[in-house]
Amino acid sequence: MRNIFFFLMISAFASAQKIETIDLSKSIKDGKNSIKSITVIDQRGNQEIGMVMYHKDEVKVIFENNASKDIQDWFYKYNPSRGNNDMVFLLEDLSISEDKKEKYSIGKLELKASTFIKKEDGYHFMDRVDTVATVSSRTTPYLAQSLARKVTLILTDLFKDSYKATPWELSISENEFSDYASVLKEKLSILKANELKEGVYKDYYSFFTHNPEPGFTLQANDKGIITKAVKGDEKAAIRYFYAFVYKGIAYKNIPVGYTEIFKDDKGVFIEVTKAELFPETATTGVTIGAAAGGLIGGVIGAVIDVSLSGKRKNTVGPKVYLDPFTGNYVLPEDFGKTK
Repeated sequence: MRNIFFFLMISAFASAQKIETIDLSKSIKDGKNSIKSITVIDQRGNQEIGMVMYHKDEVKVIFENNASKDIQDWFYKYNPSRGNNDMVFLLEDLSISEDKKEKYSIGKLELKASTFIKKEDGYHFMDRVDTVATVSSRTTPYLAQSLARKVTLILTDLFKDSYKATPWELSISENEFSDYASVLKEKLSILKANELKEGVYKDYYSFFTHNPEPGFTLQANDKGIITKAVKGDEKAAIRYFYAFVYKGIAYKNIPVGYTEIFKDDKGVFIEVTKAELFPETATTGVTIGAAAGGLIGGVIGAVIDVSLSGKRKNTVGPKVYLDPFTGNYVLPEDFGKTK
């Protein structure tokens, strides 16, 4: 009788614990057939992803086998024809949790992963995703399914962006993977420079490695607002560059013009408000990835014409750091909140 009771208790627990498997079936084909092989390194200290509730049942989110095997098999499934590069996929964080409110719940996904190309002199950084996604039970009761789907979509985008990325010239050794961010930051020239090189920087990598576009000079209008970068007969609006340095001061283009870039022991940052960084009236841009607590946010699309807006007004805003591995914003936890 006792054994029957024990069996019923185990059966009841098993029925209450359900499984949601991450479906890695979305195409991640490399259109350039540039990658020859992939090595997946699961650096997470805890291999468990997490669980959320569905009514009274716990739903555990898992990989079919494990992260390393499933991601590797996923790549080879969609890339039977391959090239010459050896990719390393580093999974740094993947966790799911649930924040239970009085009448609803918020499912939370934290995901961080980076890609590298292996060369003779070491491993060269390519791209990274570092994000948090949330799902409310007010929108869907299937939190586990929605979060598992987000894992697939985020990893798909990372693969596709990595295929297009140019590997950094800076390299690290294999034993530096566990601390690659600190190692690479130590090598970034912009963080060590006492004097900044005048000119325009086409992207975040050229800015952080302190390599302005050769031959360009900055042009201001009659109000003293920097509007163009000029190289002979070539002229380009300043808004099309990631950043620029004028008279020894670095500036970052943002949707409402441009703002000064500062530096401290944590990195480089700008001081902006949420309205300046993600203006609701800016029909020329689309806000993506806006997040908090050290998360990444960014704006895609054209910014407002700097010749009309110019240097933004000197309003006080919190520190928003620039991520040297993506060029995106690292937003403080309370960004945009009023006290």
